Amino acid sequence: MTMAILFNSVLTQIGIDPANVILLRHQDQRAARGRTPYELWRDNPSAFENYQSVQSIPNRPKFVRAPIWASFVGTPDGATMFVGLYAAKYCGLLAEDRPRVYADGVDRAGRCDIYELRRDDRLVELEGKLLIAWGDGTRSWVQRAERQNKAIVELRSEFKEPEFPGFLKLIAPLSQVAAFPKGWIEVLKNATGVYLLTCPRTKEQYVGSAYGSEGFWHRWMDYAMTGHGGNVALKSREPSDYQVSILEVAGSNLQIEDIVAMETRWKRKLQSGEMGLNRN
Repeated sequence: MTMAILFNSVLTQIGIDPANVILLRHQDQRAARGRTPYELWRDNPSAFENYQSVQSIPNRPKFVRAPIWASFVGTPDGATMFVGLYAAKYCGLLAEDRPRVYADGVDRAGRCDIYELRRDDRLVELEGKLLIAWGDGTRSWVQRAERQNKAIVELRSEFKEPEFPGFLKLIAPLSQVAAFPKGWIEVLKNATGVYLLTCPRTKEQYVGSAYGSEGFWHRWMDYAMTGHGGNVALKSREPSDYQVSILEVAGSNLQIEDIVAMETRWKRKLQSGEMGLNRN
């Protein structure tokens, strides 16, 4: 029988009482492309700390109950990664309008709280390396450490983004495409071929091809940004978070007409015209 290593044990070892700690798991659905909490932490740590320091007024009772914040972010593959320990002090309402770092627009003065955050380096060696099991309640993103003794599921030797799973194993909702790891994005930008969109509500399928600049990545981002990518049949449906996958990757020597022929074969195989969303 293997005993779980618990996050509160780590806190206790460095002299911190879990009763003085709240756990934060940042995964913001409002974030714009390239500006999720995970991406802010990875690419611009000061912007991430700016993001953390502004919080909603209704959440004040959750934040002021403990002086130390243990911060985690949701990774592109759904894991919960430790990114920092902070001494937090409530400073009152935001005094001046502040541009948002996670999306366009501004946080208005007087309409949200501001906190002074001071980094605590006692767990700096674990940042980007320690992953915990947050549990099913990801909507409950602020929790008391003393009541939620999270199990540590992985401790890596270094920060490393998830490896690309391979073209034929990649399956994801379109809503997650913008937050793919940088390495995945580069692979998808340099690949063309045939992909499949599946509607989780209606179970309808759409077969498409990617052959232009930036390959699969560019085409999928069209769908993610517009909801339909210019497709007539998708426009006729209610917006949905389509599941995307790759059916076939084109060789580097293939021309556009070859890729279109591949797409046509897959339409016939899956009958996506008769029983799906293809209209040509």
